Amino acid sequence: MGELIFIGLGLHDELDISIRGLQAVRKSDFIFAEFYTSLMSGFSKERFGRATGKKIRVVSRKSLEDEEGELILQKAAEGSAVLLVPGDPLIATTHIDLRIRAERRGVKTSIIHGASIISAVVGLSGLQNYRFGRSVTIPFPHGGRISETPYEVISENKARNLHTLCFLDIQVEEGRFMTVNNSLRVLSTLEERKQRGTITPETMAVGIARAGSEDPLVKADHVRNLLSFDYGSPPHSFIIPAEHLHFMEAEALITLAGAPDDVRRMVR
Repeated sequence: MGELIFIGLGLHDELDISIRGLQAVRKSDFIFAEFYTSLMSGFSKERFGRATGKKIRVVSRKSLEDEEGELILQKAAEGSAVLLVPGDPLIATTHIDLRIRAERRGVKTSIIHGASIISAVVGLSGLQNYRFGRSVTIPFPHGGRISETPYEVISENKARNLHTLCFLDIQVEEGRFMTVNNSLRVLSTLEERKQRGTITPETMAVGIARAGSEDPLVKADHVRNLLSFDYGSPPHSFIIPAEHLHFMEAEALITLAGAPDDVRRMVR
């Protein structure tokens, strides 16, 4: 019986992998990695290879989705295979599908977790984790069409007085990475259509860049100010806070994210 181990790489570079994950890589026969679900701007295959003594084969979205991970499954049936994944391994539904396929073939699977952007934004922003609602991805406009799903999710969460974590689209093959600024412009365009007051120039937002690196940037402000704020290099993500904040959340945004003092007006 073969084995397939899903290992989280963490958020930024090859140093983020856990000791347990590193040991598993060194013991395994076949090492695969994907970098299309998230950007790890500091990761080096060469440095990782020297640290583990293993050669990494990077697989594409096509290999995992269109070809249903067949190459990985074949190797896992022969011995011990590893799939290295940015962040925490099974946040992306693609990898859940692969795990199910492996188990149905009689291949034993296991998970070695890594740091996730979901927990990182909580610590960096100071917002309370139990107050987050459904998260959403803001994709690039395609063929002139803008997905309305992000706007609807944010509206629903706000109605329930919950925060919304927004992941931003990345297209690795094209070298395109959605920024906080671009995504807020997309939401502002949708607001012009919907006119619900969900994303106005006065709406508070919290942008986060390069979480997990040595130079993360967290900035909270009104949308009108963040539209032109320079967050620097990717990856980016952002939060639209709930309509009302706990007093400690407001103080955290002021202290940790440079929010304006009027964020205290949101405290209830």
